[in-house]
Amino acid sequence: MILGLVGCSYRTAPVELRERLAFDSGRLEAALAEISARYGCEVVILSTCNRVELYLARLSGPGRFDIELFTEFLAEFHQVRVAELRPHMYEHHQHDAVRHLFRVVAGLDSMILGEGQIAGQVKRAYEVAQKLATVGPLLHTLFQHARFVAKRVRSETGIAQGHISVSAAAVDYVRQVFDHFDDKIVLVIGAGKMGEMTLRHLRLLKPQQIWVTNRSPEKAEAVARGCGGIPIPWEKLDDALVQADIVLSTTGASEPIVTLERYRPICDRRSRTLVVLDIAVPRDFDPRIHDGDRTCLFNIDDLKHIREQTLHERLRHVPAAESIVEHEQRRYWKEWARKRHGPIIARLTQDFESKRQAVERQLYQRLKHLLNGQLTETVWAEIRGALRLYQNQCLHGPISALAEEGPGTSQHTLLEALRKLFRLHE
Repeated sequence: MILGLVGCSYRTAPVELRERLAFDSGRLEAALAEISARYGCEVVILSTCNRVELYLARLSGPGRFDIELFTEFLAEFHQVRVAELRPHMYEHHQHDAVRHLFRVVAGLDSMILGEGQIAGQVKRAYEVAQKLATVGPLLHTLFQHARFVAKRVRSETGIAQGHISVSAAAVDYVRQVFDHFDDKIVLVIGAGKMGEMTLRHLRLLKPQQIWVTNRSPEKAEAVARGCGGIPIPWEKLDDALVQADIVLSTTGASEPIVTLERYRPICDRRSRTLVVLDIAVPRDFDPRIHDGDRTCLFNIDDLKHIREQTLHERLRHVPAAESIVEHEQRRYWKEWARKRHGPIIARLTQDFESKRQAVERQLYQRLKHLLNGQLTETVWAEIRGALRLYQNQCLHGPISALAEEGPGTSQHTLLEALRKLFRLHE
Protein backbone atom coordinates (compact mmCIF):
# COMPACT_ATOMS: atom_id res chain seq x y z
CA MET A 1 0.00 0.00 0.00
CA ILE A 2 1.26 3.46 -0.91
CA LEU A 3 -0.03 6.27 1.31
CA GLY A 4 0.75 9.95 1.12
CA LEU A 5 -0.53 13.43 1.76
CA VAL A 6 0.31 16.76 0.20
CA GLY A 7 -0.87 20.08 1.59
CA CYS A 8 -0.33 23.26 3.49
CA SER A 9 -1.68 24.60 6.78
CA TYR A 10 -1.62 27.63 9.05
CA ARG A 11 1.86 26.46 10.11
CA THR A 12 3.30 26.84 6.60
CA ALA A 13 1.06 29.20 4.60
CA PRO A 14 -0.42 32.65 5.28
CA VAL A 15 -4.19 33.01 5.42
CA GLU A 16 -4.24 34.92 2.10
CA LEU A 17 -2.84 31.85 0.31
CA ARG A 18 -5.01 29.37 2.20
CA GLU A 19 -8.10 31.34 1.17
CA ARG A 20 -7.14 31.01 -2.49
CA LEU A 21 -6.66 27.24 -2.13
CA ALA A 22 -9.94 26.61 -0.30
CA PHE A 23 -12.52 24.33 -1.94
CA ASP A 24 -16.21 25.10 -1.87
CA SER A 25 -18.55 22.11 -2.22
CA GLY A 26 -18.82 22.23 -6.00
CA ARG A 27 -15.13 22.66 -6.66
CA LEU A 28 -14.28 20.05 -4.04
CA GLU A 29 -16.27 17.41 -5.89
CA ALA A 30 -14.73 18.41 -9.22
CA ALA A 31 -11.21 18.20 -7.76
CA LEU A 32 -11.83 14.79 -6.19
CA ALA A 33 -13.10 13.38 -9.48
CA GLU A 34 -10.23 14.86 -11.48
CA ILE A 35 -7.46 13.65 -9.13
CA SER A 36 -8.92 10.15 -8.98
CA ALA A 37 -9.23 9.92 -12.76
CA ARG A 38 -5.97 11.66 -13.65
CA TYR A 39 -3.67 9.91 -11.17
CA GLY A 40 -5.47 6.61 -10.64
CA CYS A 41 -5.55 6.77 -6.87
CA GLU A 42 -7.92 7.03 -3.94
CA VAL A 43 -8.23 10.60 -2.63
CA VAL A 44 -9.80 12.58 0.20
CA ILE A 45 -9.50 16.39 0.30
CA LEU A 46 -9.57 18.08 3.69
CA SER A 47 -10.27 21.80 3.20
CA THR A 48 -10.75 24.04 6.25
CA CYS A 49 -9.86 27.61 7.12
CA ASN A 50 -6.57 26.35 8.60
CA ARG A 51 -5.48 23.66 6.12
CA VAL A 52 -5.84 22.18 2.67
CA GLU A 53 -4.58 18.58 2.46
CA LEU A 54 -4.85 15.85 -0.17
CA TYR A 55 -4.83 12.33 1.30
CA LEU A 56 -3.81 9.83 -1.38
CA ALA A 57 -3.57 6.03 -1.58
CA ARG A 58 -3.01 3.24 -4.08
CA LEU A 59 -2.31 -0.45 -3.68
CA SER A 60 0.98 -0.48 -5.60
CA GLY A 61 3.11 1.53 -7.99
CA PRO A 62 5.98 4.03 -7.60
CA GLY A 63 7.43 4.32 -4.13
CA ARG A 64 5.70 7.53 -3.13
CA PHE A 65 3.40 10.24 -4.37
CA ASP A 66 5.16 13.14 -6.08
CA ILE A 67 4.62 16.41 -4.17
CA GLU A 68 5.54 18.40 -7.26
CA LEU A 69 2.81 16.71 -9.30
CA PHE A 70 0.08 17.56 -6.82
CA THR A 71 1.43 21.03 -6.14
CA GLU A 72 1.10 21.67 -9.85
CA PHE A 73 -2.45 20.29 -9.76
CA LEU A 74 -3.46 22.65 -6.92
CA ALA A 75 -1.81 25.59 -8.67
CA GLU A 76 -3.58 24.80 -11.93
CA PHE A 77 -6.94 24.14 -10.28
CA HIS A 78 -6.93 27.35 -8.23
CA GLN A 79 -5.01 29.46 -10.75
CA VAL A 80 -2.11 30.12 -8.41
CA ARG A 81 1.48 30.26 -9.63
CA VAL A 82 3.43 27.10 -8.79
CA ALA A 83 6.40 29.16 -7.63
CA GLU A 84 4.14 31.00 -5.21
CA LEU A 85 2.68 27.80 -3.82
CA ARG A 86 5.70 25.49 -3.69
CA PRO A 87 7.52 26.97 -0.62
CA HIS A 88 4.43 26.48 1.56
CA MET A 89 3.71 22.83 0.72
CA TYR A 90 4.60 19.79 2.81
CA GLU A 91 4.34 16.05 2.26
CA HIS A 92 4.11 12.94 4.43
CA HIS A 93 4.34 9.32 3.38
CA GLN A 94 3.39 5.90 4.80
CA HIS A 95 3.77 5.88 8.62
CA ASP A 96 4.23 9.65 8.74
CA ALA A 97 1.07 10.20 6.71
CA VAL A 98 -0.97 8.03 9.08
CA ARG A 99 0.56 9.73 12.12
CA HIS A 100 -0.21 13.17 10.68
CA LEU A 101 -3.88 12.35 10.02
CA PHE A 102 -4.29 10.89 13.51
CA ARG A 103 -2.70 14.04 15.05
CA VAL A 104 -4.95 16.27 12.96
CA VAL A 105 -8.16 14.48 13.89
CA ALA A 106 -7.14 14.42 17.57
CA GLY A 107 -6.71 18.22 17.60
CA LEU A 108 -2.95 18.00 18.20
CA ASP A 109 -2.11 19.88 15.00
CA SER A 110 -4.83 22.53 15.37
CA MET A 111 -4.32 26.25 15.86
CA ILE A 112 -6.44 25.86 19.02
CA LEU A 113 -4.99 22.82 20.77
CA GLY A 114 -7.55 20.08 21.32
CA GLU A 115 -10.42 21.75 19.46
CA GLY A 116 -13.06 19.23 18.48
CA GLN A 117 -14.36 20.83 15.30
CA ILE A 118 -11.61 19.30 13.16
CA ALA A 119 -12.84 15.73 13.83
CA GLY A 120 -16.18 16.62 12.27
CA GLN A 121 -14.48 18.33 9.34
CA VAL A 122 -12.36 15.23 8.66
CA LYS A 123 -15.48 13.06 8.84
CA ARG A 124 -17.30 15.28 6.31
CA ALA A 125 -14.30 15.30 3.97
CA TYR A 126 -14.29 11.49 4.02
CA GLU A 127 -18.07 11.32 3.44
CA VAL A 128 -17.89 13.60 0.39
CA ALA A 129 -15.12 11.45 -1.11
CA GLN A 130 -17.09 8.33 -0.28
CA LYS A 131 -20.17 9.72 -2.06
CA LEU A 132 -18.10 10.33 -5.18
CA ALA A 133 -16.43 6.90 -4.91
CA THR A 134 -12.92 8.37 -4.70
CA VAL A 135 -12.47 6.40 -1.48
CA GLY A 136 -11.61 2.74 -1.77
CA PRO A 137 -10.62 0.07 0.76
CA LEU A 138 -7.32 1.77 1.62
CA LEU A 139 -8.57 5.23 2.66
CA HIS A 140 -11.78 3.71 4.02
CA THR A 141 -9.90 1.75 6.68
CA LEU A 142 -7.56 4.68 7.35
CA PHE A 143 -10.31 7.24 7.95
CA GLN A 144 -12.41 4.81 9.99
CA HIS A 145 -9.39 4.24 12.21
CA ALA A 146 -8.85 8.01 12.43
CA ARG A 147 -12.37 8.44 13.85
CA PHE A 148 -11.55 5.84 16.49
CA VAL A 149 -8.34 7.72 17.39
CA ALA A 150 -10.25 10.98 17.83
CA LYS A 151 -12.72 9.31 20.18
CA ARG A 152 -9.94 7.68 22.21
CA VAL A 153 -8.04 10.92 22.66
CA ARG A 154 -11.14 12.87 23.69
CA SER A 155 -12.37 10.20 26.11
CA GLU A 156 -9.04 9.15 27.64
CA THR A 157 -7.29 12.54 27.98
CA GLY A 158 -8.30 16.02 29.06
CA ILE A 159 -6.94 17.71 25.94
CA ALA A 160 -10.42 18.87 24.88
CA GLN A 161 -11.63 20.01 28.30
CA GLY A 162 -12.58 23.63 28.83
CA HIS A 163 -12.83 26.37 26.22
CA ILE A 164 -9.97 28.51 25.02
CA SER A 165 -11.85 31.12 23.00
CA VAL A 166 -12.67 34.32 24.86
CA SER A 167 -16.38 34.01 24.13
CA ALA A 168 -16.61 30.40 25.31
CA ALA A 169 -14.52 31.19 28.40
CA ALA A 170 -17.01 33.92 29.26
CA VAL A 171 -19.91 31.50 29.15
CA ASP A 172 -17.95 28.93 31.17
CA TYR A 173 -17.61 31.53 33.92
CA VAL A 174 -21.35 32.35 33.81
CA ARG A 175 -22.10 28.65 34.30
CA GLN A 176 -20.04 28.71 37.47
CA VAL A 177 -22.12 31.56 38.92
CA PHE A 178 -25.63 30.36 37.97
CA ASP A 179 -26.93 26.79 37.99
CA HIS A 180 -29.99 27.53 35.82
CA PHE A 181 -30.95 30.20 33.30
CA ASP A 182 -34.65 29.85 32.54
CA ASP A 183 -35.39 32.83 34.80
CA LYS A 184 -32.39 34.96 33.80
CA ILE A 185 -32.29 38.14 31.74
CA VAL A 186 -29.30 38.74 29.46
CA LEU A 187 -28.61 42.38 28.58
CA VAL A 188 -26.48 43.01 25.50
CA ILE A 189 -24.89 46.47 25.26
CA GLY A 190 -23.45 47.34 21.86
CA ALA A 191 -23.07 45.21 18.74
CA GLY A 192 -19.41 44.30 18.36
CA LYS A 193 -18.18 41.22 16.50
CA MET A 194 -16.82 39.58 19.65
CA GLY A 195 -20.16 40.28 21.31
CA GLU A 196 -22.01 38.43 18.55
CA MET A 197 -19.90 35.30 19.08
CA THR A 198 -20.33 35.45 22.86
CA LEU A 199 -24.07 36.03 22.48
CA ARG A 200 -24.24 32.92 20.33
CA HIS A 201 -22.83 30.92 23.25
CA LEU A 202 -25.11 32.64 25.76
CA ARG A 203 -28.20 31.78 23.71
CA LEU A 204 -27.40 28.09 24.16
CA LEU A 205 -28.07 28.59 27.88
CA LYS A 206 -31.73 29.37 26.96
CA PRO A 207 -32.23 32.42 29.19
CA GLN A 208 -35.72 33.75 29.88
CA GLN A 209 -35.12 36.93 27.86
CA ILE A 210 -32.42 38.72 25.89
CA TRP A 211 -32.49 42.53 25.86
CA VAL A 212 -30.41 44.54 23.43
CA THR A 213 -29.52 48.21 23.69
CA ASN A 214 -27.39 50.42 21.50
CA ARG A 215 -26.92 54.12 20.87
CA SER A 216 -28.25 53.34 17.40
CA PRO A 217 -31.86 52.06 17.67
CA GLU A 218 -31.50 50.46 14.23
CA LYS A 219 -28.50 48.40 15.36
CA ALA A 220 -30.27 47.40 18.58
CA GLU A 221 -33.25 46.19 16.57
CA ALA A 222 -31.04 44.30 14.11
CA VAL A 223 -29.14 42.45 16.87
CA ALA A 224 -32.37 41.75 18.76
CA ARG A 225 -33.97 40.38 15.61
CA GLY A 226 -30.99 38.06 15.05
CA CYS A 227 -31.08 36.57 18.54
CA GLY A 228 -34.80 36.58 19.24
CA GLY A 229 -34.36 39.40 21.75
CA ILE A 230 -36.09 42.64 22.66
CA PRO A 231 -34.62 46.07 21.76
CA ILE A 232 -34.32 48.48 24.71
CA PRO A 233 -33.92 52.27 24.28
CA TRP A 234 -30.44 53.52 25.17
CA GLU A 235 -32.03 55.95 27.64
CA LYS A 236 -33.38 52.99 29.65
CA LEU A 237 -29.92 51.46 30.22
CA ASP A 238 -29.89 52.08 33.98
CA ASP A 239 -33.31 50.48 34.46
CA ALA A 240 -32.21 47.53 32.35
CA LEU A 241 -29.08 47.11 34.48
CA VAL A 242 -31.26 46.93 37.59
CA GLN A 243 -33.22 43.98 36.21
CA ALA A 244 -30.55 42.11 34.24
CA ASP A 245 -28.71 39.06 35.59
CA ILE A 246 -26.01 38.82 32.90
CA VAL A 247 -24.58 41.77 30.99
CA LEU A 248 -22.58 41.41 27.79
CA SER A 249 -20.99 44.73 26.88
CA THR A 250 -19.05 45.46 23.69
CA THR A 251 -19.67 49.04 22.56
CA GLY A 252 -16.27 50.27 21.44
CA ALA A 253 -16.83 53.58 23.29
CA SER A 254 -13.72 55.61 24.05
CA GLU A 255 -14.72 56.11 27.72
CA PRO A 256 -16.47 53.83 30.24
CA ILE A 257 -20.22 54.02 29.80
CA VAL A 258 -20.86 52.80 33.37
CA THR A 259 -18.69 54.59 35.89
CA LEU A 260 -18.54 53.75 39.59
CA GLU A 261 -20.64 56.83 40.35
CA ARG A 262 -23.31 55.81 37.85
CA TYR A 263 -23.37 52.22 39.05
CA ARG A 264 -23.75 52.86 42.82
CA PRO A 265 -27.46 53.82 42.68
CA ILE A 266 -28.07 50.97 40.23
CA CYS A 267 -26.47 48.51 42.66
CA ASP A 268 -28.56 49.86 45.55
CA ARG A 269 -31.71 49.00 43.59
CA ARG A 270 -30.57 45.44 42.86
CA SER A 271 -31.25 42.37 45.02
CA ARG A 272 -29.52 39.66 42.95
CA THR A 273 -26.05 38.82 41.72
CA LEU A 274 -25.03 40.54 38.49
CA VAL A 275 -22.38 39.10 36.15
CA VAL A 276 -20.86 41.63 33.75
CA LEU A 277 -18.83 40.37 30.78
CA ASP A 278 -17.07 43.50 29.60
CA ILE A 279 -15.25 42.43 26.44
CA ALA A 280 -14.99 45.94 25.00
CA VAL A 281 -11.63 47.60 24.37
CA PRO A 282 -11.46 50.21 25.87
CA ARG A 283 -13.55 48.86 28.77
CA ASP A 284 -17.21 49.82 29.11
CA PHE A 285 -17.46 49.32 32.88
CA ASP A 286 -15.36 50.89 35.62
CA PRO A 287 -13.38 47.97 37.10
CA ARG A 288 -14.04 49.31 40.62
CA ILE A 289 -17.66 48.15 40.49
CA HIS A 290 -16.48 44.54 40.94
CA ASP A 291 -16.99 43.35 44.52
CA GLY A 292 -16.96 39.58 43.90
CA ASP A 293 -20.30 39.16 45.63
CA ARG A 294 -23.25 41.11 44.29
CA THR A 295 -21.37 42.29 41.20
CA CYS A 296 -18.89 40.11 39.33
CA LEU A 297 -17.09 41.94 36.55
CA PHE A 298 -14.84 40.24 34.02
CA ASN A 299 -13.03 42.17 31.31
CA ILE A 300 -11.23 40.92 28.21
CA ASP A 301 -7.92 40.44 30.06
CA ASP A 302 -9.59 38.35 32.78
CA LEU A 303 -11.18 36.14 30.15
CA LYS A 304 -7.91 35.78 28.27
CA HIS A 305 -6.31 34.71 31.55
CA ILE A 306 -8.99 32.01 31.95
CA ARG A 307 -8.28 30.93 28.38
CA GLU A 308 -4.54 30.71 29.10
CA GLN A 309 -5.17 28.63 32.21
CA THR A 310 -7.31 26.26 30.15
CA LEU A 311 -4.62 26.04 27.46
CA HIS A 312 -1.98 25.32 30.12
CA GLU A 313 -4.21 22.52 31.47
CA ARG A 314 -4.65 21.06 27.98
CA LEU A 315 -0.91 21.06 27.39
CA ARG A 316 -0.51 18.66 30.31
CA HIS A 317 -2.47 16.07 28.34
CA VAL A 318 -0.46 16.33 25.12
CA PRO A 319 2.01 13.50 25.97
CA ALA A 320 -0.87 11.10 26.69
CA ALA A 321 -2.62 12.09 23.45
CA GLU A 322 0.59 11.69 21.44
CA SER A 323 1.10 8.26 23.01
CA ILE A 324 -2.39 7.19 21.85
CA VAL A 325 -1.65 8.47 18.33
CA GLU A 326 1.63 6.55 18.21
CA HIS A 327 0.06 3.36 19.55
CA GLU A 328 -2.83 3.54 17.08
CA GLN A 329 -0.50 4.30 14.18
CA ARG A 330 1.44 1.10 14.89
CA ARG A 331 -1.78 -0.86 15.38
CA TYR A 332 -3.14 0.42 12.07
CA TRP A 333 -0.13 -0.93 10.17
CA LYS A 334 -0.26 -4.27 12.00
CA GLU A 335 -3.92 -4.67 11.12
CA TRP A 336 -3.20 -3.75 7.53
CA ALA A 337 -0.34 -6.30 7.39
CA ARG A 338 -2.65 -8.96 8.84
CA LYS A 339 -5.32 -8.27 6.21
CA ARG A 340 -2.77 -7.98 3.45
CA HIS A 341 -0.91 -11.18 4.36
CA GLY A 342 -3.90 -13.20 5.55
CA PRO A 343 -4.24 -15.28 2.36
CA ILE A 344 -0.53 -16.13 2.15
CA ILE A 345 -0.43 -17.05 5.84
CA ALA A 346 -3.45 -19.31 5.36
CA ARG A 347 -1.85 -21.01 2.35
CA LEU A 348 1.48 -21.39 4.15
CA THR A 349 -0.22 -22.91 7.20
CA GLN A 350 -2.32 -25.21 5.03
CA ASP A 351 0.76 -26.34 3.11
CA PHE A 352 2.66 -27.17 6.30
CA GLU A 353 -0.41 -28.88 7.75
CA SER A 354 -0.92 -31.17 4.75
CA LYS A 355 2.77 -32.09 4.64
CA ARG A 356 2.82 -32.84 8.37
CA GLN A 357 -0.23 -35.07 8.06
CA ALA A 358 1.39 -36.94 5.16
CA VAL A 359 4.54 -37.51 7.24
CA GLU A 360 2.39 -38.65 10.18
CA ARG A 361 0.60 -41.26 8.07
CA GLN A 362 3.89 -42.68 6.81
CA LEU A 363 5.45 -42.59 10.27
CA TYR A 364 2.46 -44.28 11.87
CA GLN A 365 2.63 -47.24 9.49
CA ARG A 366 6.39 -47.66 9.94
CA LEU A 367 6.21 -47.48 13.75
CA LYS A 368 3.38 -50.01 13.87
CA HIS A 369 5.52 -52.34 11.76
CA LEU A 370 8.69 -51.80 13.81
CA LEU A 371 6.88 -52.22 17.12
CA ASN A 372 4.85 -55.22 15.98
CA GLY A 373 1.58 -53.36 16.51
CA GLN A 374 2.50 -52.29 20.08
CA LEU A 375 2.26 -48.52 19.38
CA THR A 376 -0.10 -47.18 22.05
CA GLU A 377 -2.46 -44.25 21.56
CA THR A 378 -0.66 -42.35 24.36
CA VAL A 379 2.73 -42.64 22.70
CA TRP A 380 1.31 -41.80 19.29
CA ALA A 381 -0.41 -38.68 20.72
CA GLU A 382 2.95 -37.53 22.14
CA ILE A 383 4.64 -38.01 18.77
CA ARG A 384 1.87 -36.13 16.92
CA GLY A 385 2.05 -33.32 19.49
CA ALA A 386 5.81 -33.02 18.97
CA LEU A 387 5.33 -32.80 15.20
CA ARG A 388 2.66 -30.09 15.56
CA LEU A 389 4.91 -28.14 17.93
CA TYR A 390 7.76 -28.33 15.43
CA GLN A 391 5.41 -27.14 12.67
CA ASN A 392 4.30 -24.14 14.74
CA GLN A 393 7.89 -23.24 15.55
CA CYS A 394 8.80 -23.38 11.86
CA LEU A 395 5.85 -21.14 10.96
CA HIS A 396 6.38 -18.66 13.78
CA GLY A 397 9.37 -16.94 12.17
CA PRO A 398 7.88 -16.30 8.71
CA ILE A 399 4.45 -15.28 10.07
CA SER A 400 5.97 -12.89 12.63
CA ALA A 401 8.21 -11.38 9.98
CA LEU A 402 5.20 -10.78 7.74
CA ALA A 403 3.31 -9.07 10.57
CA GLU A 404 6.28 -6.82 11.33
CA GLU A 405 7.08 -5.98 7.71
CA GLY A 406 6.54 -2.34 6.91
CA PRO A 407 4.55 -1.19 3.89
CA GLY A 408 7.40 -1.82 1.48
CA THR A 409 7.16 -0.88 -2.16
CA SER A 410 9.88 -3.07 -3.67
CA GLN A 411 8.95 -5.89 -6.04
CA HIS A 412 11.19 -8.23 -3.95
CA THR A 413 9.24 -8.08 -0.71
CA LEU A 414 9.25 -10.70 2.02
CA LEU A 415 5.82 -11.77 0.80
CA GLU A 416 7.19 -12.57 -2.66
CA ALA A 417 10.19 -14.33 -1.13
CA LEU A 418 7.94 -16.62 0.92
CA ARG A 419 5.84 -17.46 -2.13
CA LYS A 420 8.98 -18.56 -3.98
CA LEU A 421 10.68 -20.33 -1.08
CA PHE A 422 7.66 -22.45 -0.20
CA ARG A 423 6.29 -22.77 -3.74
CA LEU A 424 2.99 -21.12 -2.80
CA HIS A 425 0.90 -20.37 -5.86
CA GLU A 426 -2.11 -18.09 -6.09
